[in-house]
Amino acid sequence: MARARIGIVGLGTFGLNHLRTFRQLSWRGECELVAGCDINEQTLEQRLKEFQFTPYTDFREMLARERLDGVTVVTPDAYHREIVLAAADAGVHVLCEKPLDVTVEGCLAMIEACERAGVLLQVDFHKRYDEYHIAMKQKIDSGDLGTIQYGYAHMEDRIEVPRDWFPGWAKTSSPAWFLGIHFYDLARWLMSADGKRVWATGRKQTLAALGVDTFDSITAMVEFTNGATVCFDTSWILPEGFPAIVNQGIRLVGTKGALECDSQDRGTWTFCADDHPCAQTHNKSFLRVRYDRQGREIWEGYGIESIADFCYNVNHILDGARLEDLSGYASGHDGLEATKIAAAVHESISSGRLIEIT
Repeated sequence: MARARIGIVGLGTFGLNHLRTFRQLSWRGECELVAGCDINEQTLEQRLKEFQFTPYTDFREMLARERLDGVTVVTPDAYHREIVLAAADAGVHVLCEKPLDVTVEGCLAMIEACERAGVLLQVDFHKRYDEYHIAMKQKIDSGDLGTIQYGYAHMEDRIEVPRDWFPGWAKTSSPAWFLGIHFYDLARWLMSADGKRVWATGRKQTLAALGVDTFDSITAMVEFTNGATVCFDTSWILPEGFPAIVNQGIRLVGTKGALECDSQDRGTWTFCADDHPCAQTHNKSFLRVRYDRQGREIWEGYGIESIADFCYNVNHILDGARLEDLSGYASGHDGLEATKIAAAVHESISSGRLIEIT
């Protein structure tokens, strides 16, 4: 079986999960973690204490010097495009974190470049890999809900995420781009339907007062091509006392039934923990760690599986498969459709109008 040679661009908070994924896949002989790139030299030094890879501060140099089969893009949203275009130009397969781009034009450019180069463009919409959501998909596809008419989804972060984790680039993002994009794609995937029209509102107050000029919250009503209308609430100003960093869930109602998934409260609570002043819930479906017989950390959960899936796809291609032989992953076109919804959300807020998605 072929073994993919992988590089990572962006080794910050979420880049750590990419490093964990490819390291443990290398232990199983399924890939080789070759290189990692970050413009922050302190971040590079910190990661090299735990992981083995050739470090770079320039992704173009990494692509030019290393013989890579695949690269993952884990940078802030606005920087995805130039890295994906450079990878396509180098003939390297790409996994891009969500959103694919913050403009429809950028998504189209990335898709066209990868198609011209004949390389895989995969988007890390990890909500599709959550076993709870997979069970929902199976019920919907089997017709148990009948015709879906309406629904509701929410995804909210505690205020520390934009205020403390990403104060530098949160102002270039929003709850819709950082959080909503997950559930815009999830609803599309669950219902096998695209966004048709959008009406949205947003508020700027709490974060702006803290010097982070971005929306506190965004509410969007999205009509899909299957006729269903889903309301999406997104925010990142939940108080620090909230029991989880992320609060999230989705509900869909059809002519024959309804489905609800609380993907925040998975049933495990910690009380009186020293590291937080209140009771906490834990989403071990997303990330959980165990140790193998050699005492090595093995990370599991849908936050890992969605990244590992890229490696499996690249290996499949290296073994002779064609791009059209691959299935079950979020493609560049999926990234485009989710971005169309998010872009329409922001256009609706700024214009105060109902926006048709073309």
